[in-house]
Amino acid sequence: MGCAGFTCSKHSLCALNILYVLVSLLMIAIAAWGKWFGLVSSFQVVGGVIGVGVFLFFVALAGLIGAVKHHQVLLFFYMIILFMVFIVQFSVSSACLAINKEQQDHLLEVGWNNSRSTQKDVEKTLNCCGFRQVDLNATCPAACFPNHSCLPCADKIQEHADEVLRFVGGTGLFFSFTEIVGVWLTYRYRNQKDPRANPSAFL
Repeated sequence: MGCAGFTCSKHSLCALNILYVLVSLLMIAIAAWGKWFGLVSSFQVVGGVIGVGVFLFFVALAGLIGAVKHHQVLLFFYMIILFMVFIVQFSVSSACLAINKEQQDHLLEVGWNNSRSTQKDVEKTLNCCGFRQVDLNATCPAACFPNHSCLPCADKIQEHADEVLRFVGGTGLFFSFTEIVGVWLTYRYRNQKDPRANPSAFL
């Protein structure tokens, strides 16, 4: 039978935006939890995740209000923003899945050199010191450092990097397709007549 009616489109769009609201709150909660328990000390990383979560929350909230009220202007801007998010997310997800070993190593080294707080988080979590080699004259928060038994972090990071990139790329790709479904639903829903409205009302 399909989902061709006004009510079905409305409920589908509401359900999709409720999902986005839950995902955004989960992102904010995980970032705050990681910062609170000291798992991530980099303010840039935590701030970035929270910023994305807040942005997604407000976009989803706009879509939810627009769907409930059948608000044409709100639905239009929601559709445009969601389409732009789809383009960015699809591009980033595809890049994560397509990146080769040499590019991966280069990006990891650049990221390592750009943030001392990230270095400390990685050294503490993976129990390693330095990127390519261990500097015994430097400080390192890893438990192995006092015993001089630490290995460089590069190999340990690379063990997890491929899995993380595939997970991030796959998850991002999945959500990018839900976004294009959201754009299609919004476009169709905007052009449907509310059966409870005045038949002569302009949409």
